[in-house]
Amino acid sequence: MADITATMVKDLRECTGAGMMDCKKALAEADGDMDVAVDILRTKGLAALAKKAGRATNEGVIGGIVSDDGRTGVLVEVNCETDFVARNASFKSFVVDVASHIAAAAPADVAGLLAQPYESRPEVTVEQLLGETVGKLGENMGIARFARYELASDNGGITVYIHGVGNIGVMAEISASTPDAAAAGDFAAFAKDVAMQIAAAAPLAVRREEIPQATVDHEMDIYKAQAAESGKPEQIQEKIATGRLEKYYKEVCLLEQPFVKDPDVSVKQYLEATAKALGAELDVVRFERFVLGETASAE
Repeated sequence: MADITATMVKDLRECTGAGMMDCKKALAEADGDMDVAVDILRTKGLAALAKKAGRATNEGVIGGIVSDDGRTGVLVEVNCETDFVARNASFKSFVVDVASHIAAAAPADVAGLLAQPYESRPEVTVEQLLGETVGKLGENMGIARFARYELASDNGGITVYIHGVGNIGVMAEISASTPDAAAAGDFAAFAKDVAMQIAAAAPLAVRREEIPQATVDHEMDIYKAQAAESGKPEQIQEKIATGRLEKYYKEVCLLEQPFVKDPDVSVKQYLEATAKALGAELDVVRFERFVLGETASAE
């Protein structure tokens, strides 16, 4: 039997919003497995869909850039030890420099990035540049991850949105069917709104077809277990579970989410209205959403 610590209970409370005693009981039933405990709480109706990002704790900054032509974008997370250094101008400048290098040099992964000659100073590698910055600021630092987009279509744009002081970063690719539409002010406003939507509402995918089947099956199992608790006939239980799955899609699929600036319409309806105004077809192709420290807390 695993020891249930106060920290485990605290993390589960932050993740689910359930009560302290309910969290403690769920962890005991799950033998300390956090993910199983979340499912137990959800089955009992004591927790909504868990937000794992709530357990992110690392210091650092998420930064990003978009090339002048709007066809290349980068999102990068750089970690440090303290919030004090994360707010330092030299640290923030280093994050931008790394993002600019990634945009130009297109490394395959973090290991490849660190080994590359730095674009502006080819006599040093990115890893050596990182070491110089560590020496200057007096704190250990690390490049946790990055994402790099190149525009896949002829028309459209890539948008990067950094929320607050750099705790959340979003990169989204939006396509348009005409160059005039892609160059319009309404297109840029729409792209920014979509990025802000992703930052605020944390969708898992653009559309429901992109949600992994294993995830859908897992959710359905929970909804069926919840419905079984009602004691209603099996046909009714199936309808209840299916209805809850539909609600799940509206929570986690970007196009089905209520638009945060106007919850009376969905993001899809906002997209269609903007496309009509521009006289063109628009599509949200893909997105990345980084929350500071979430990769470390998932380990």
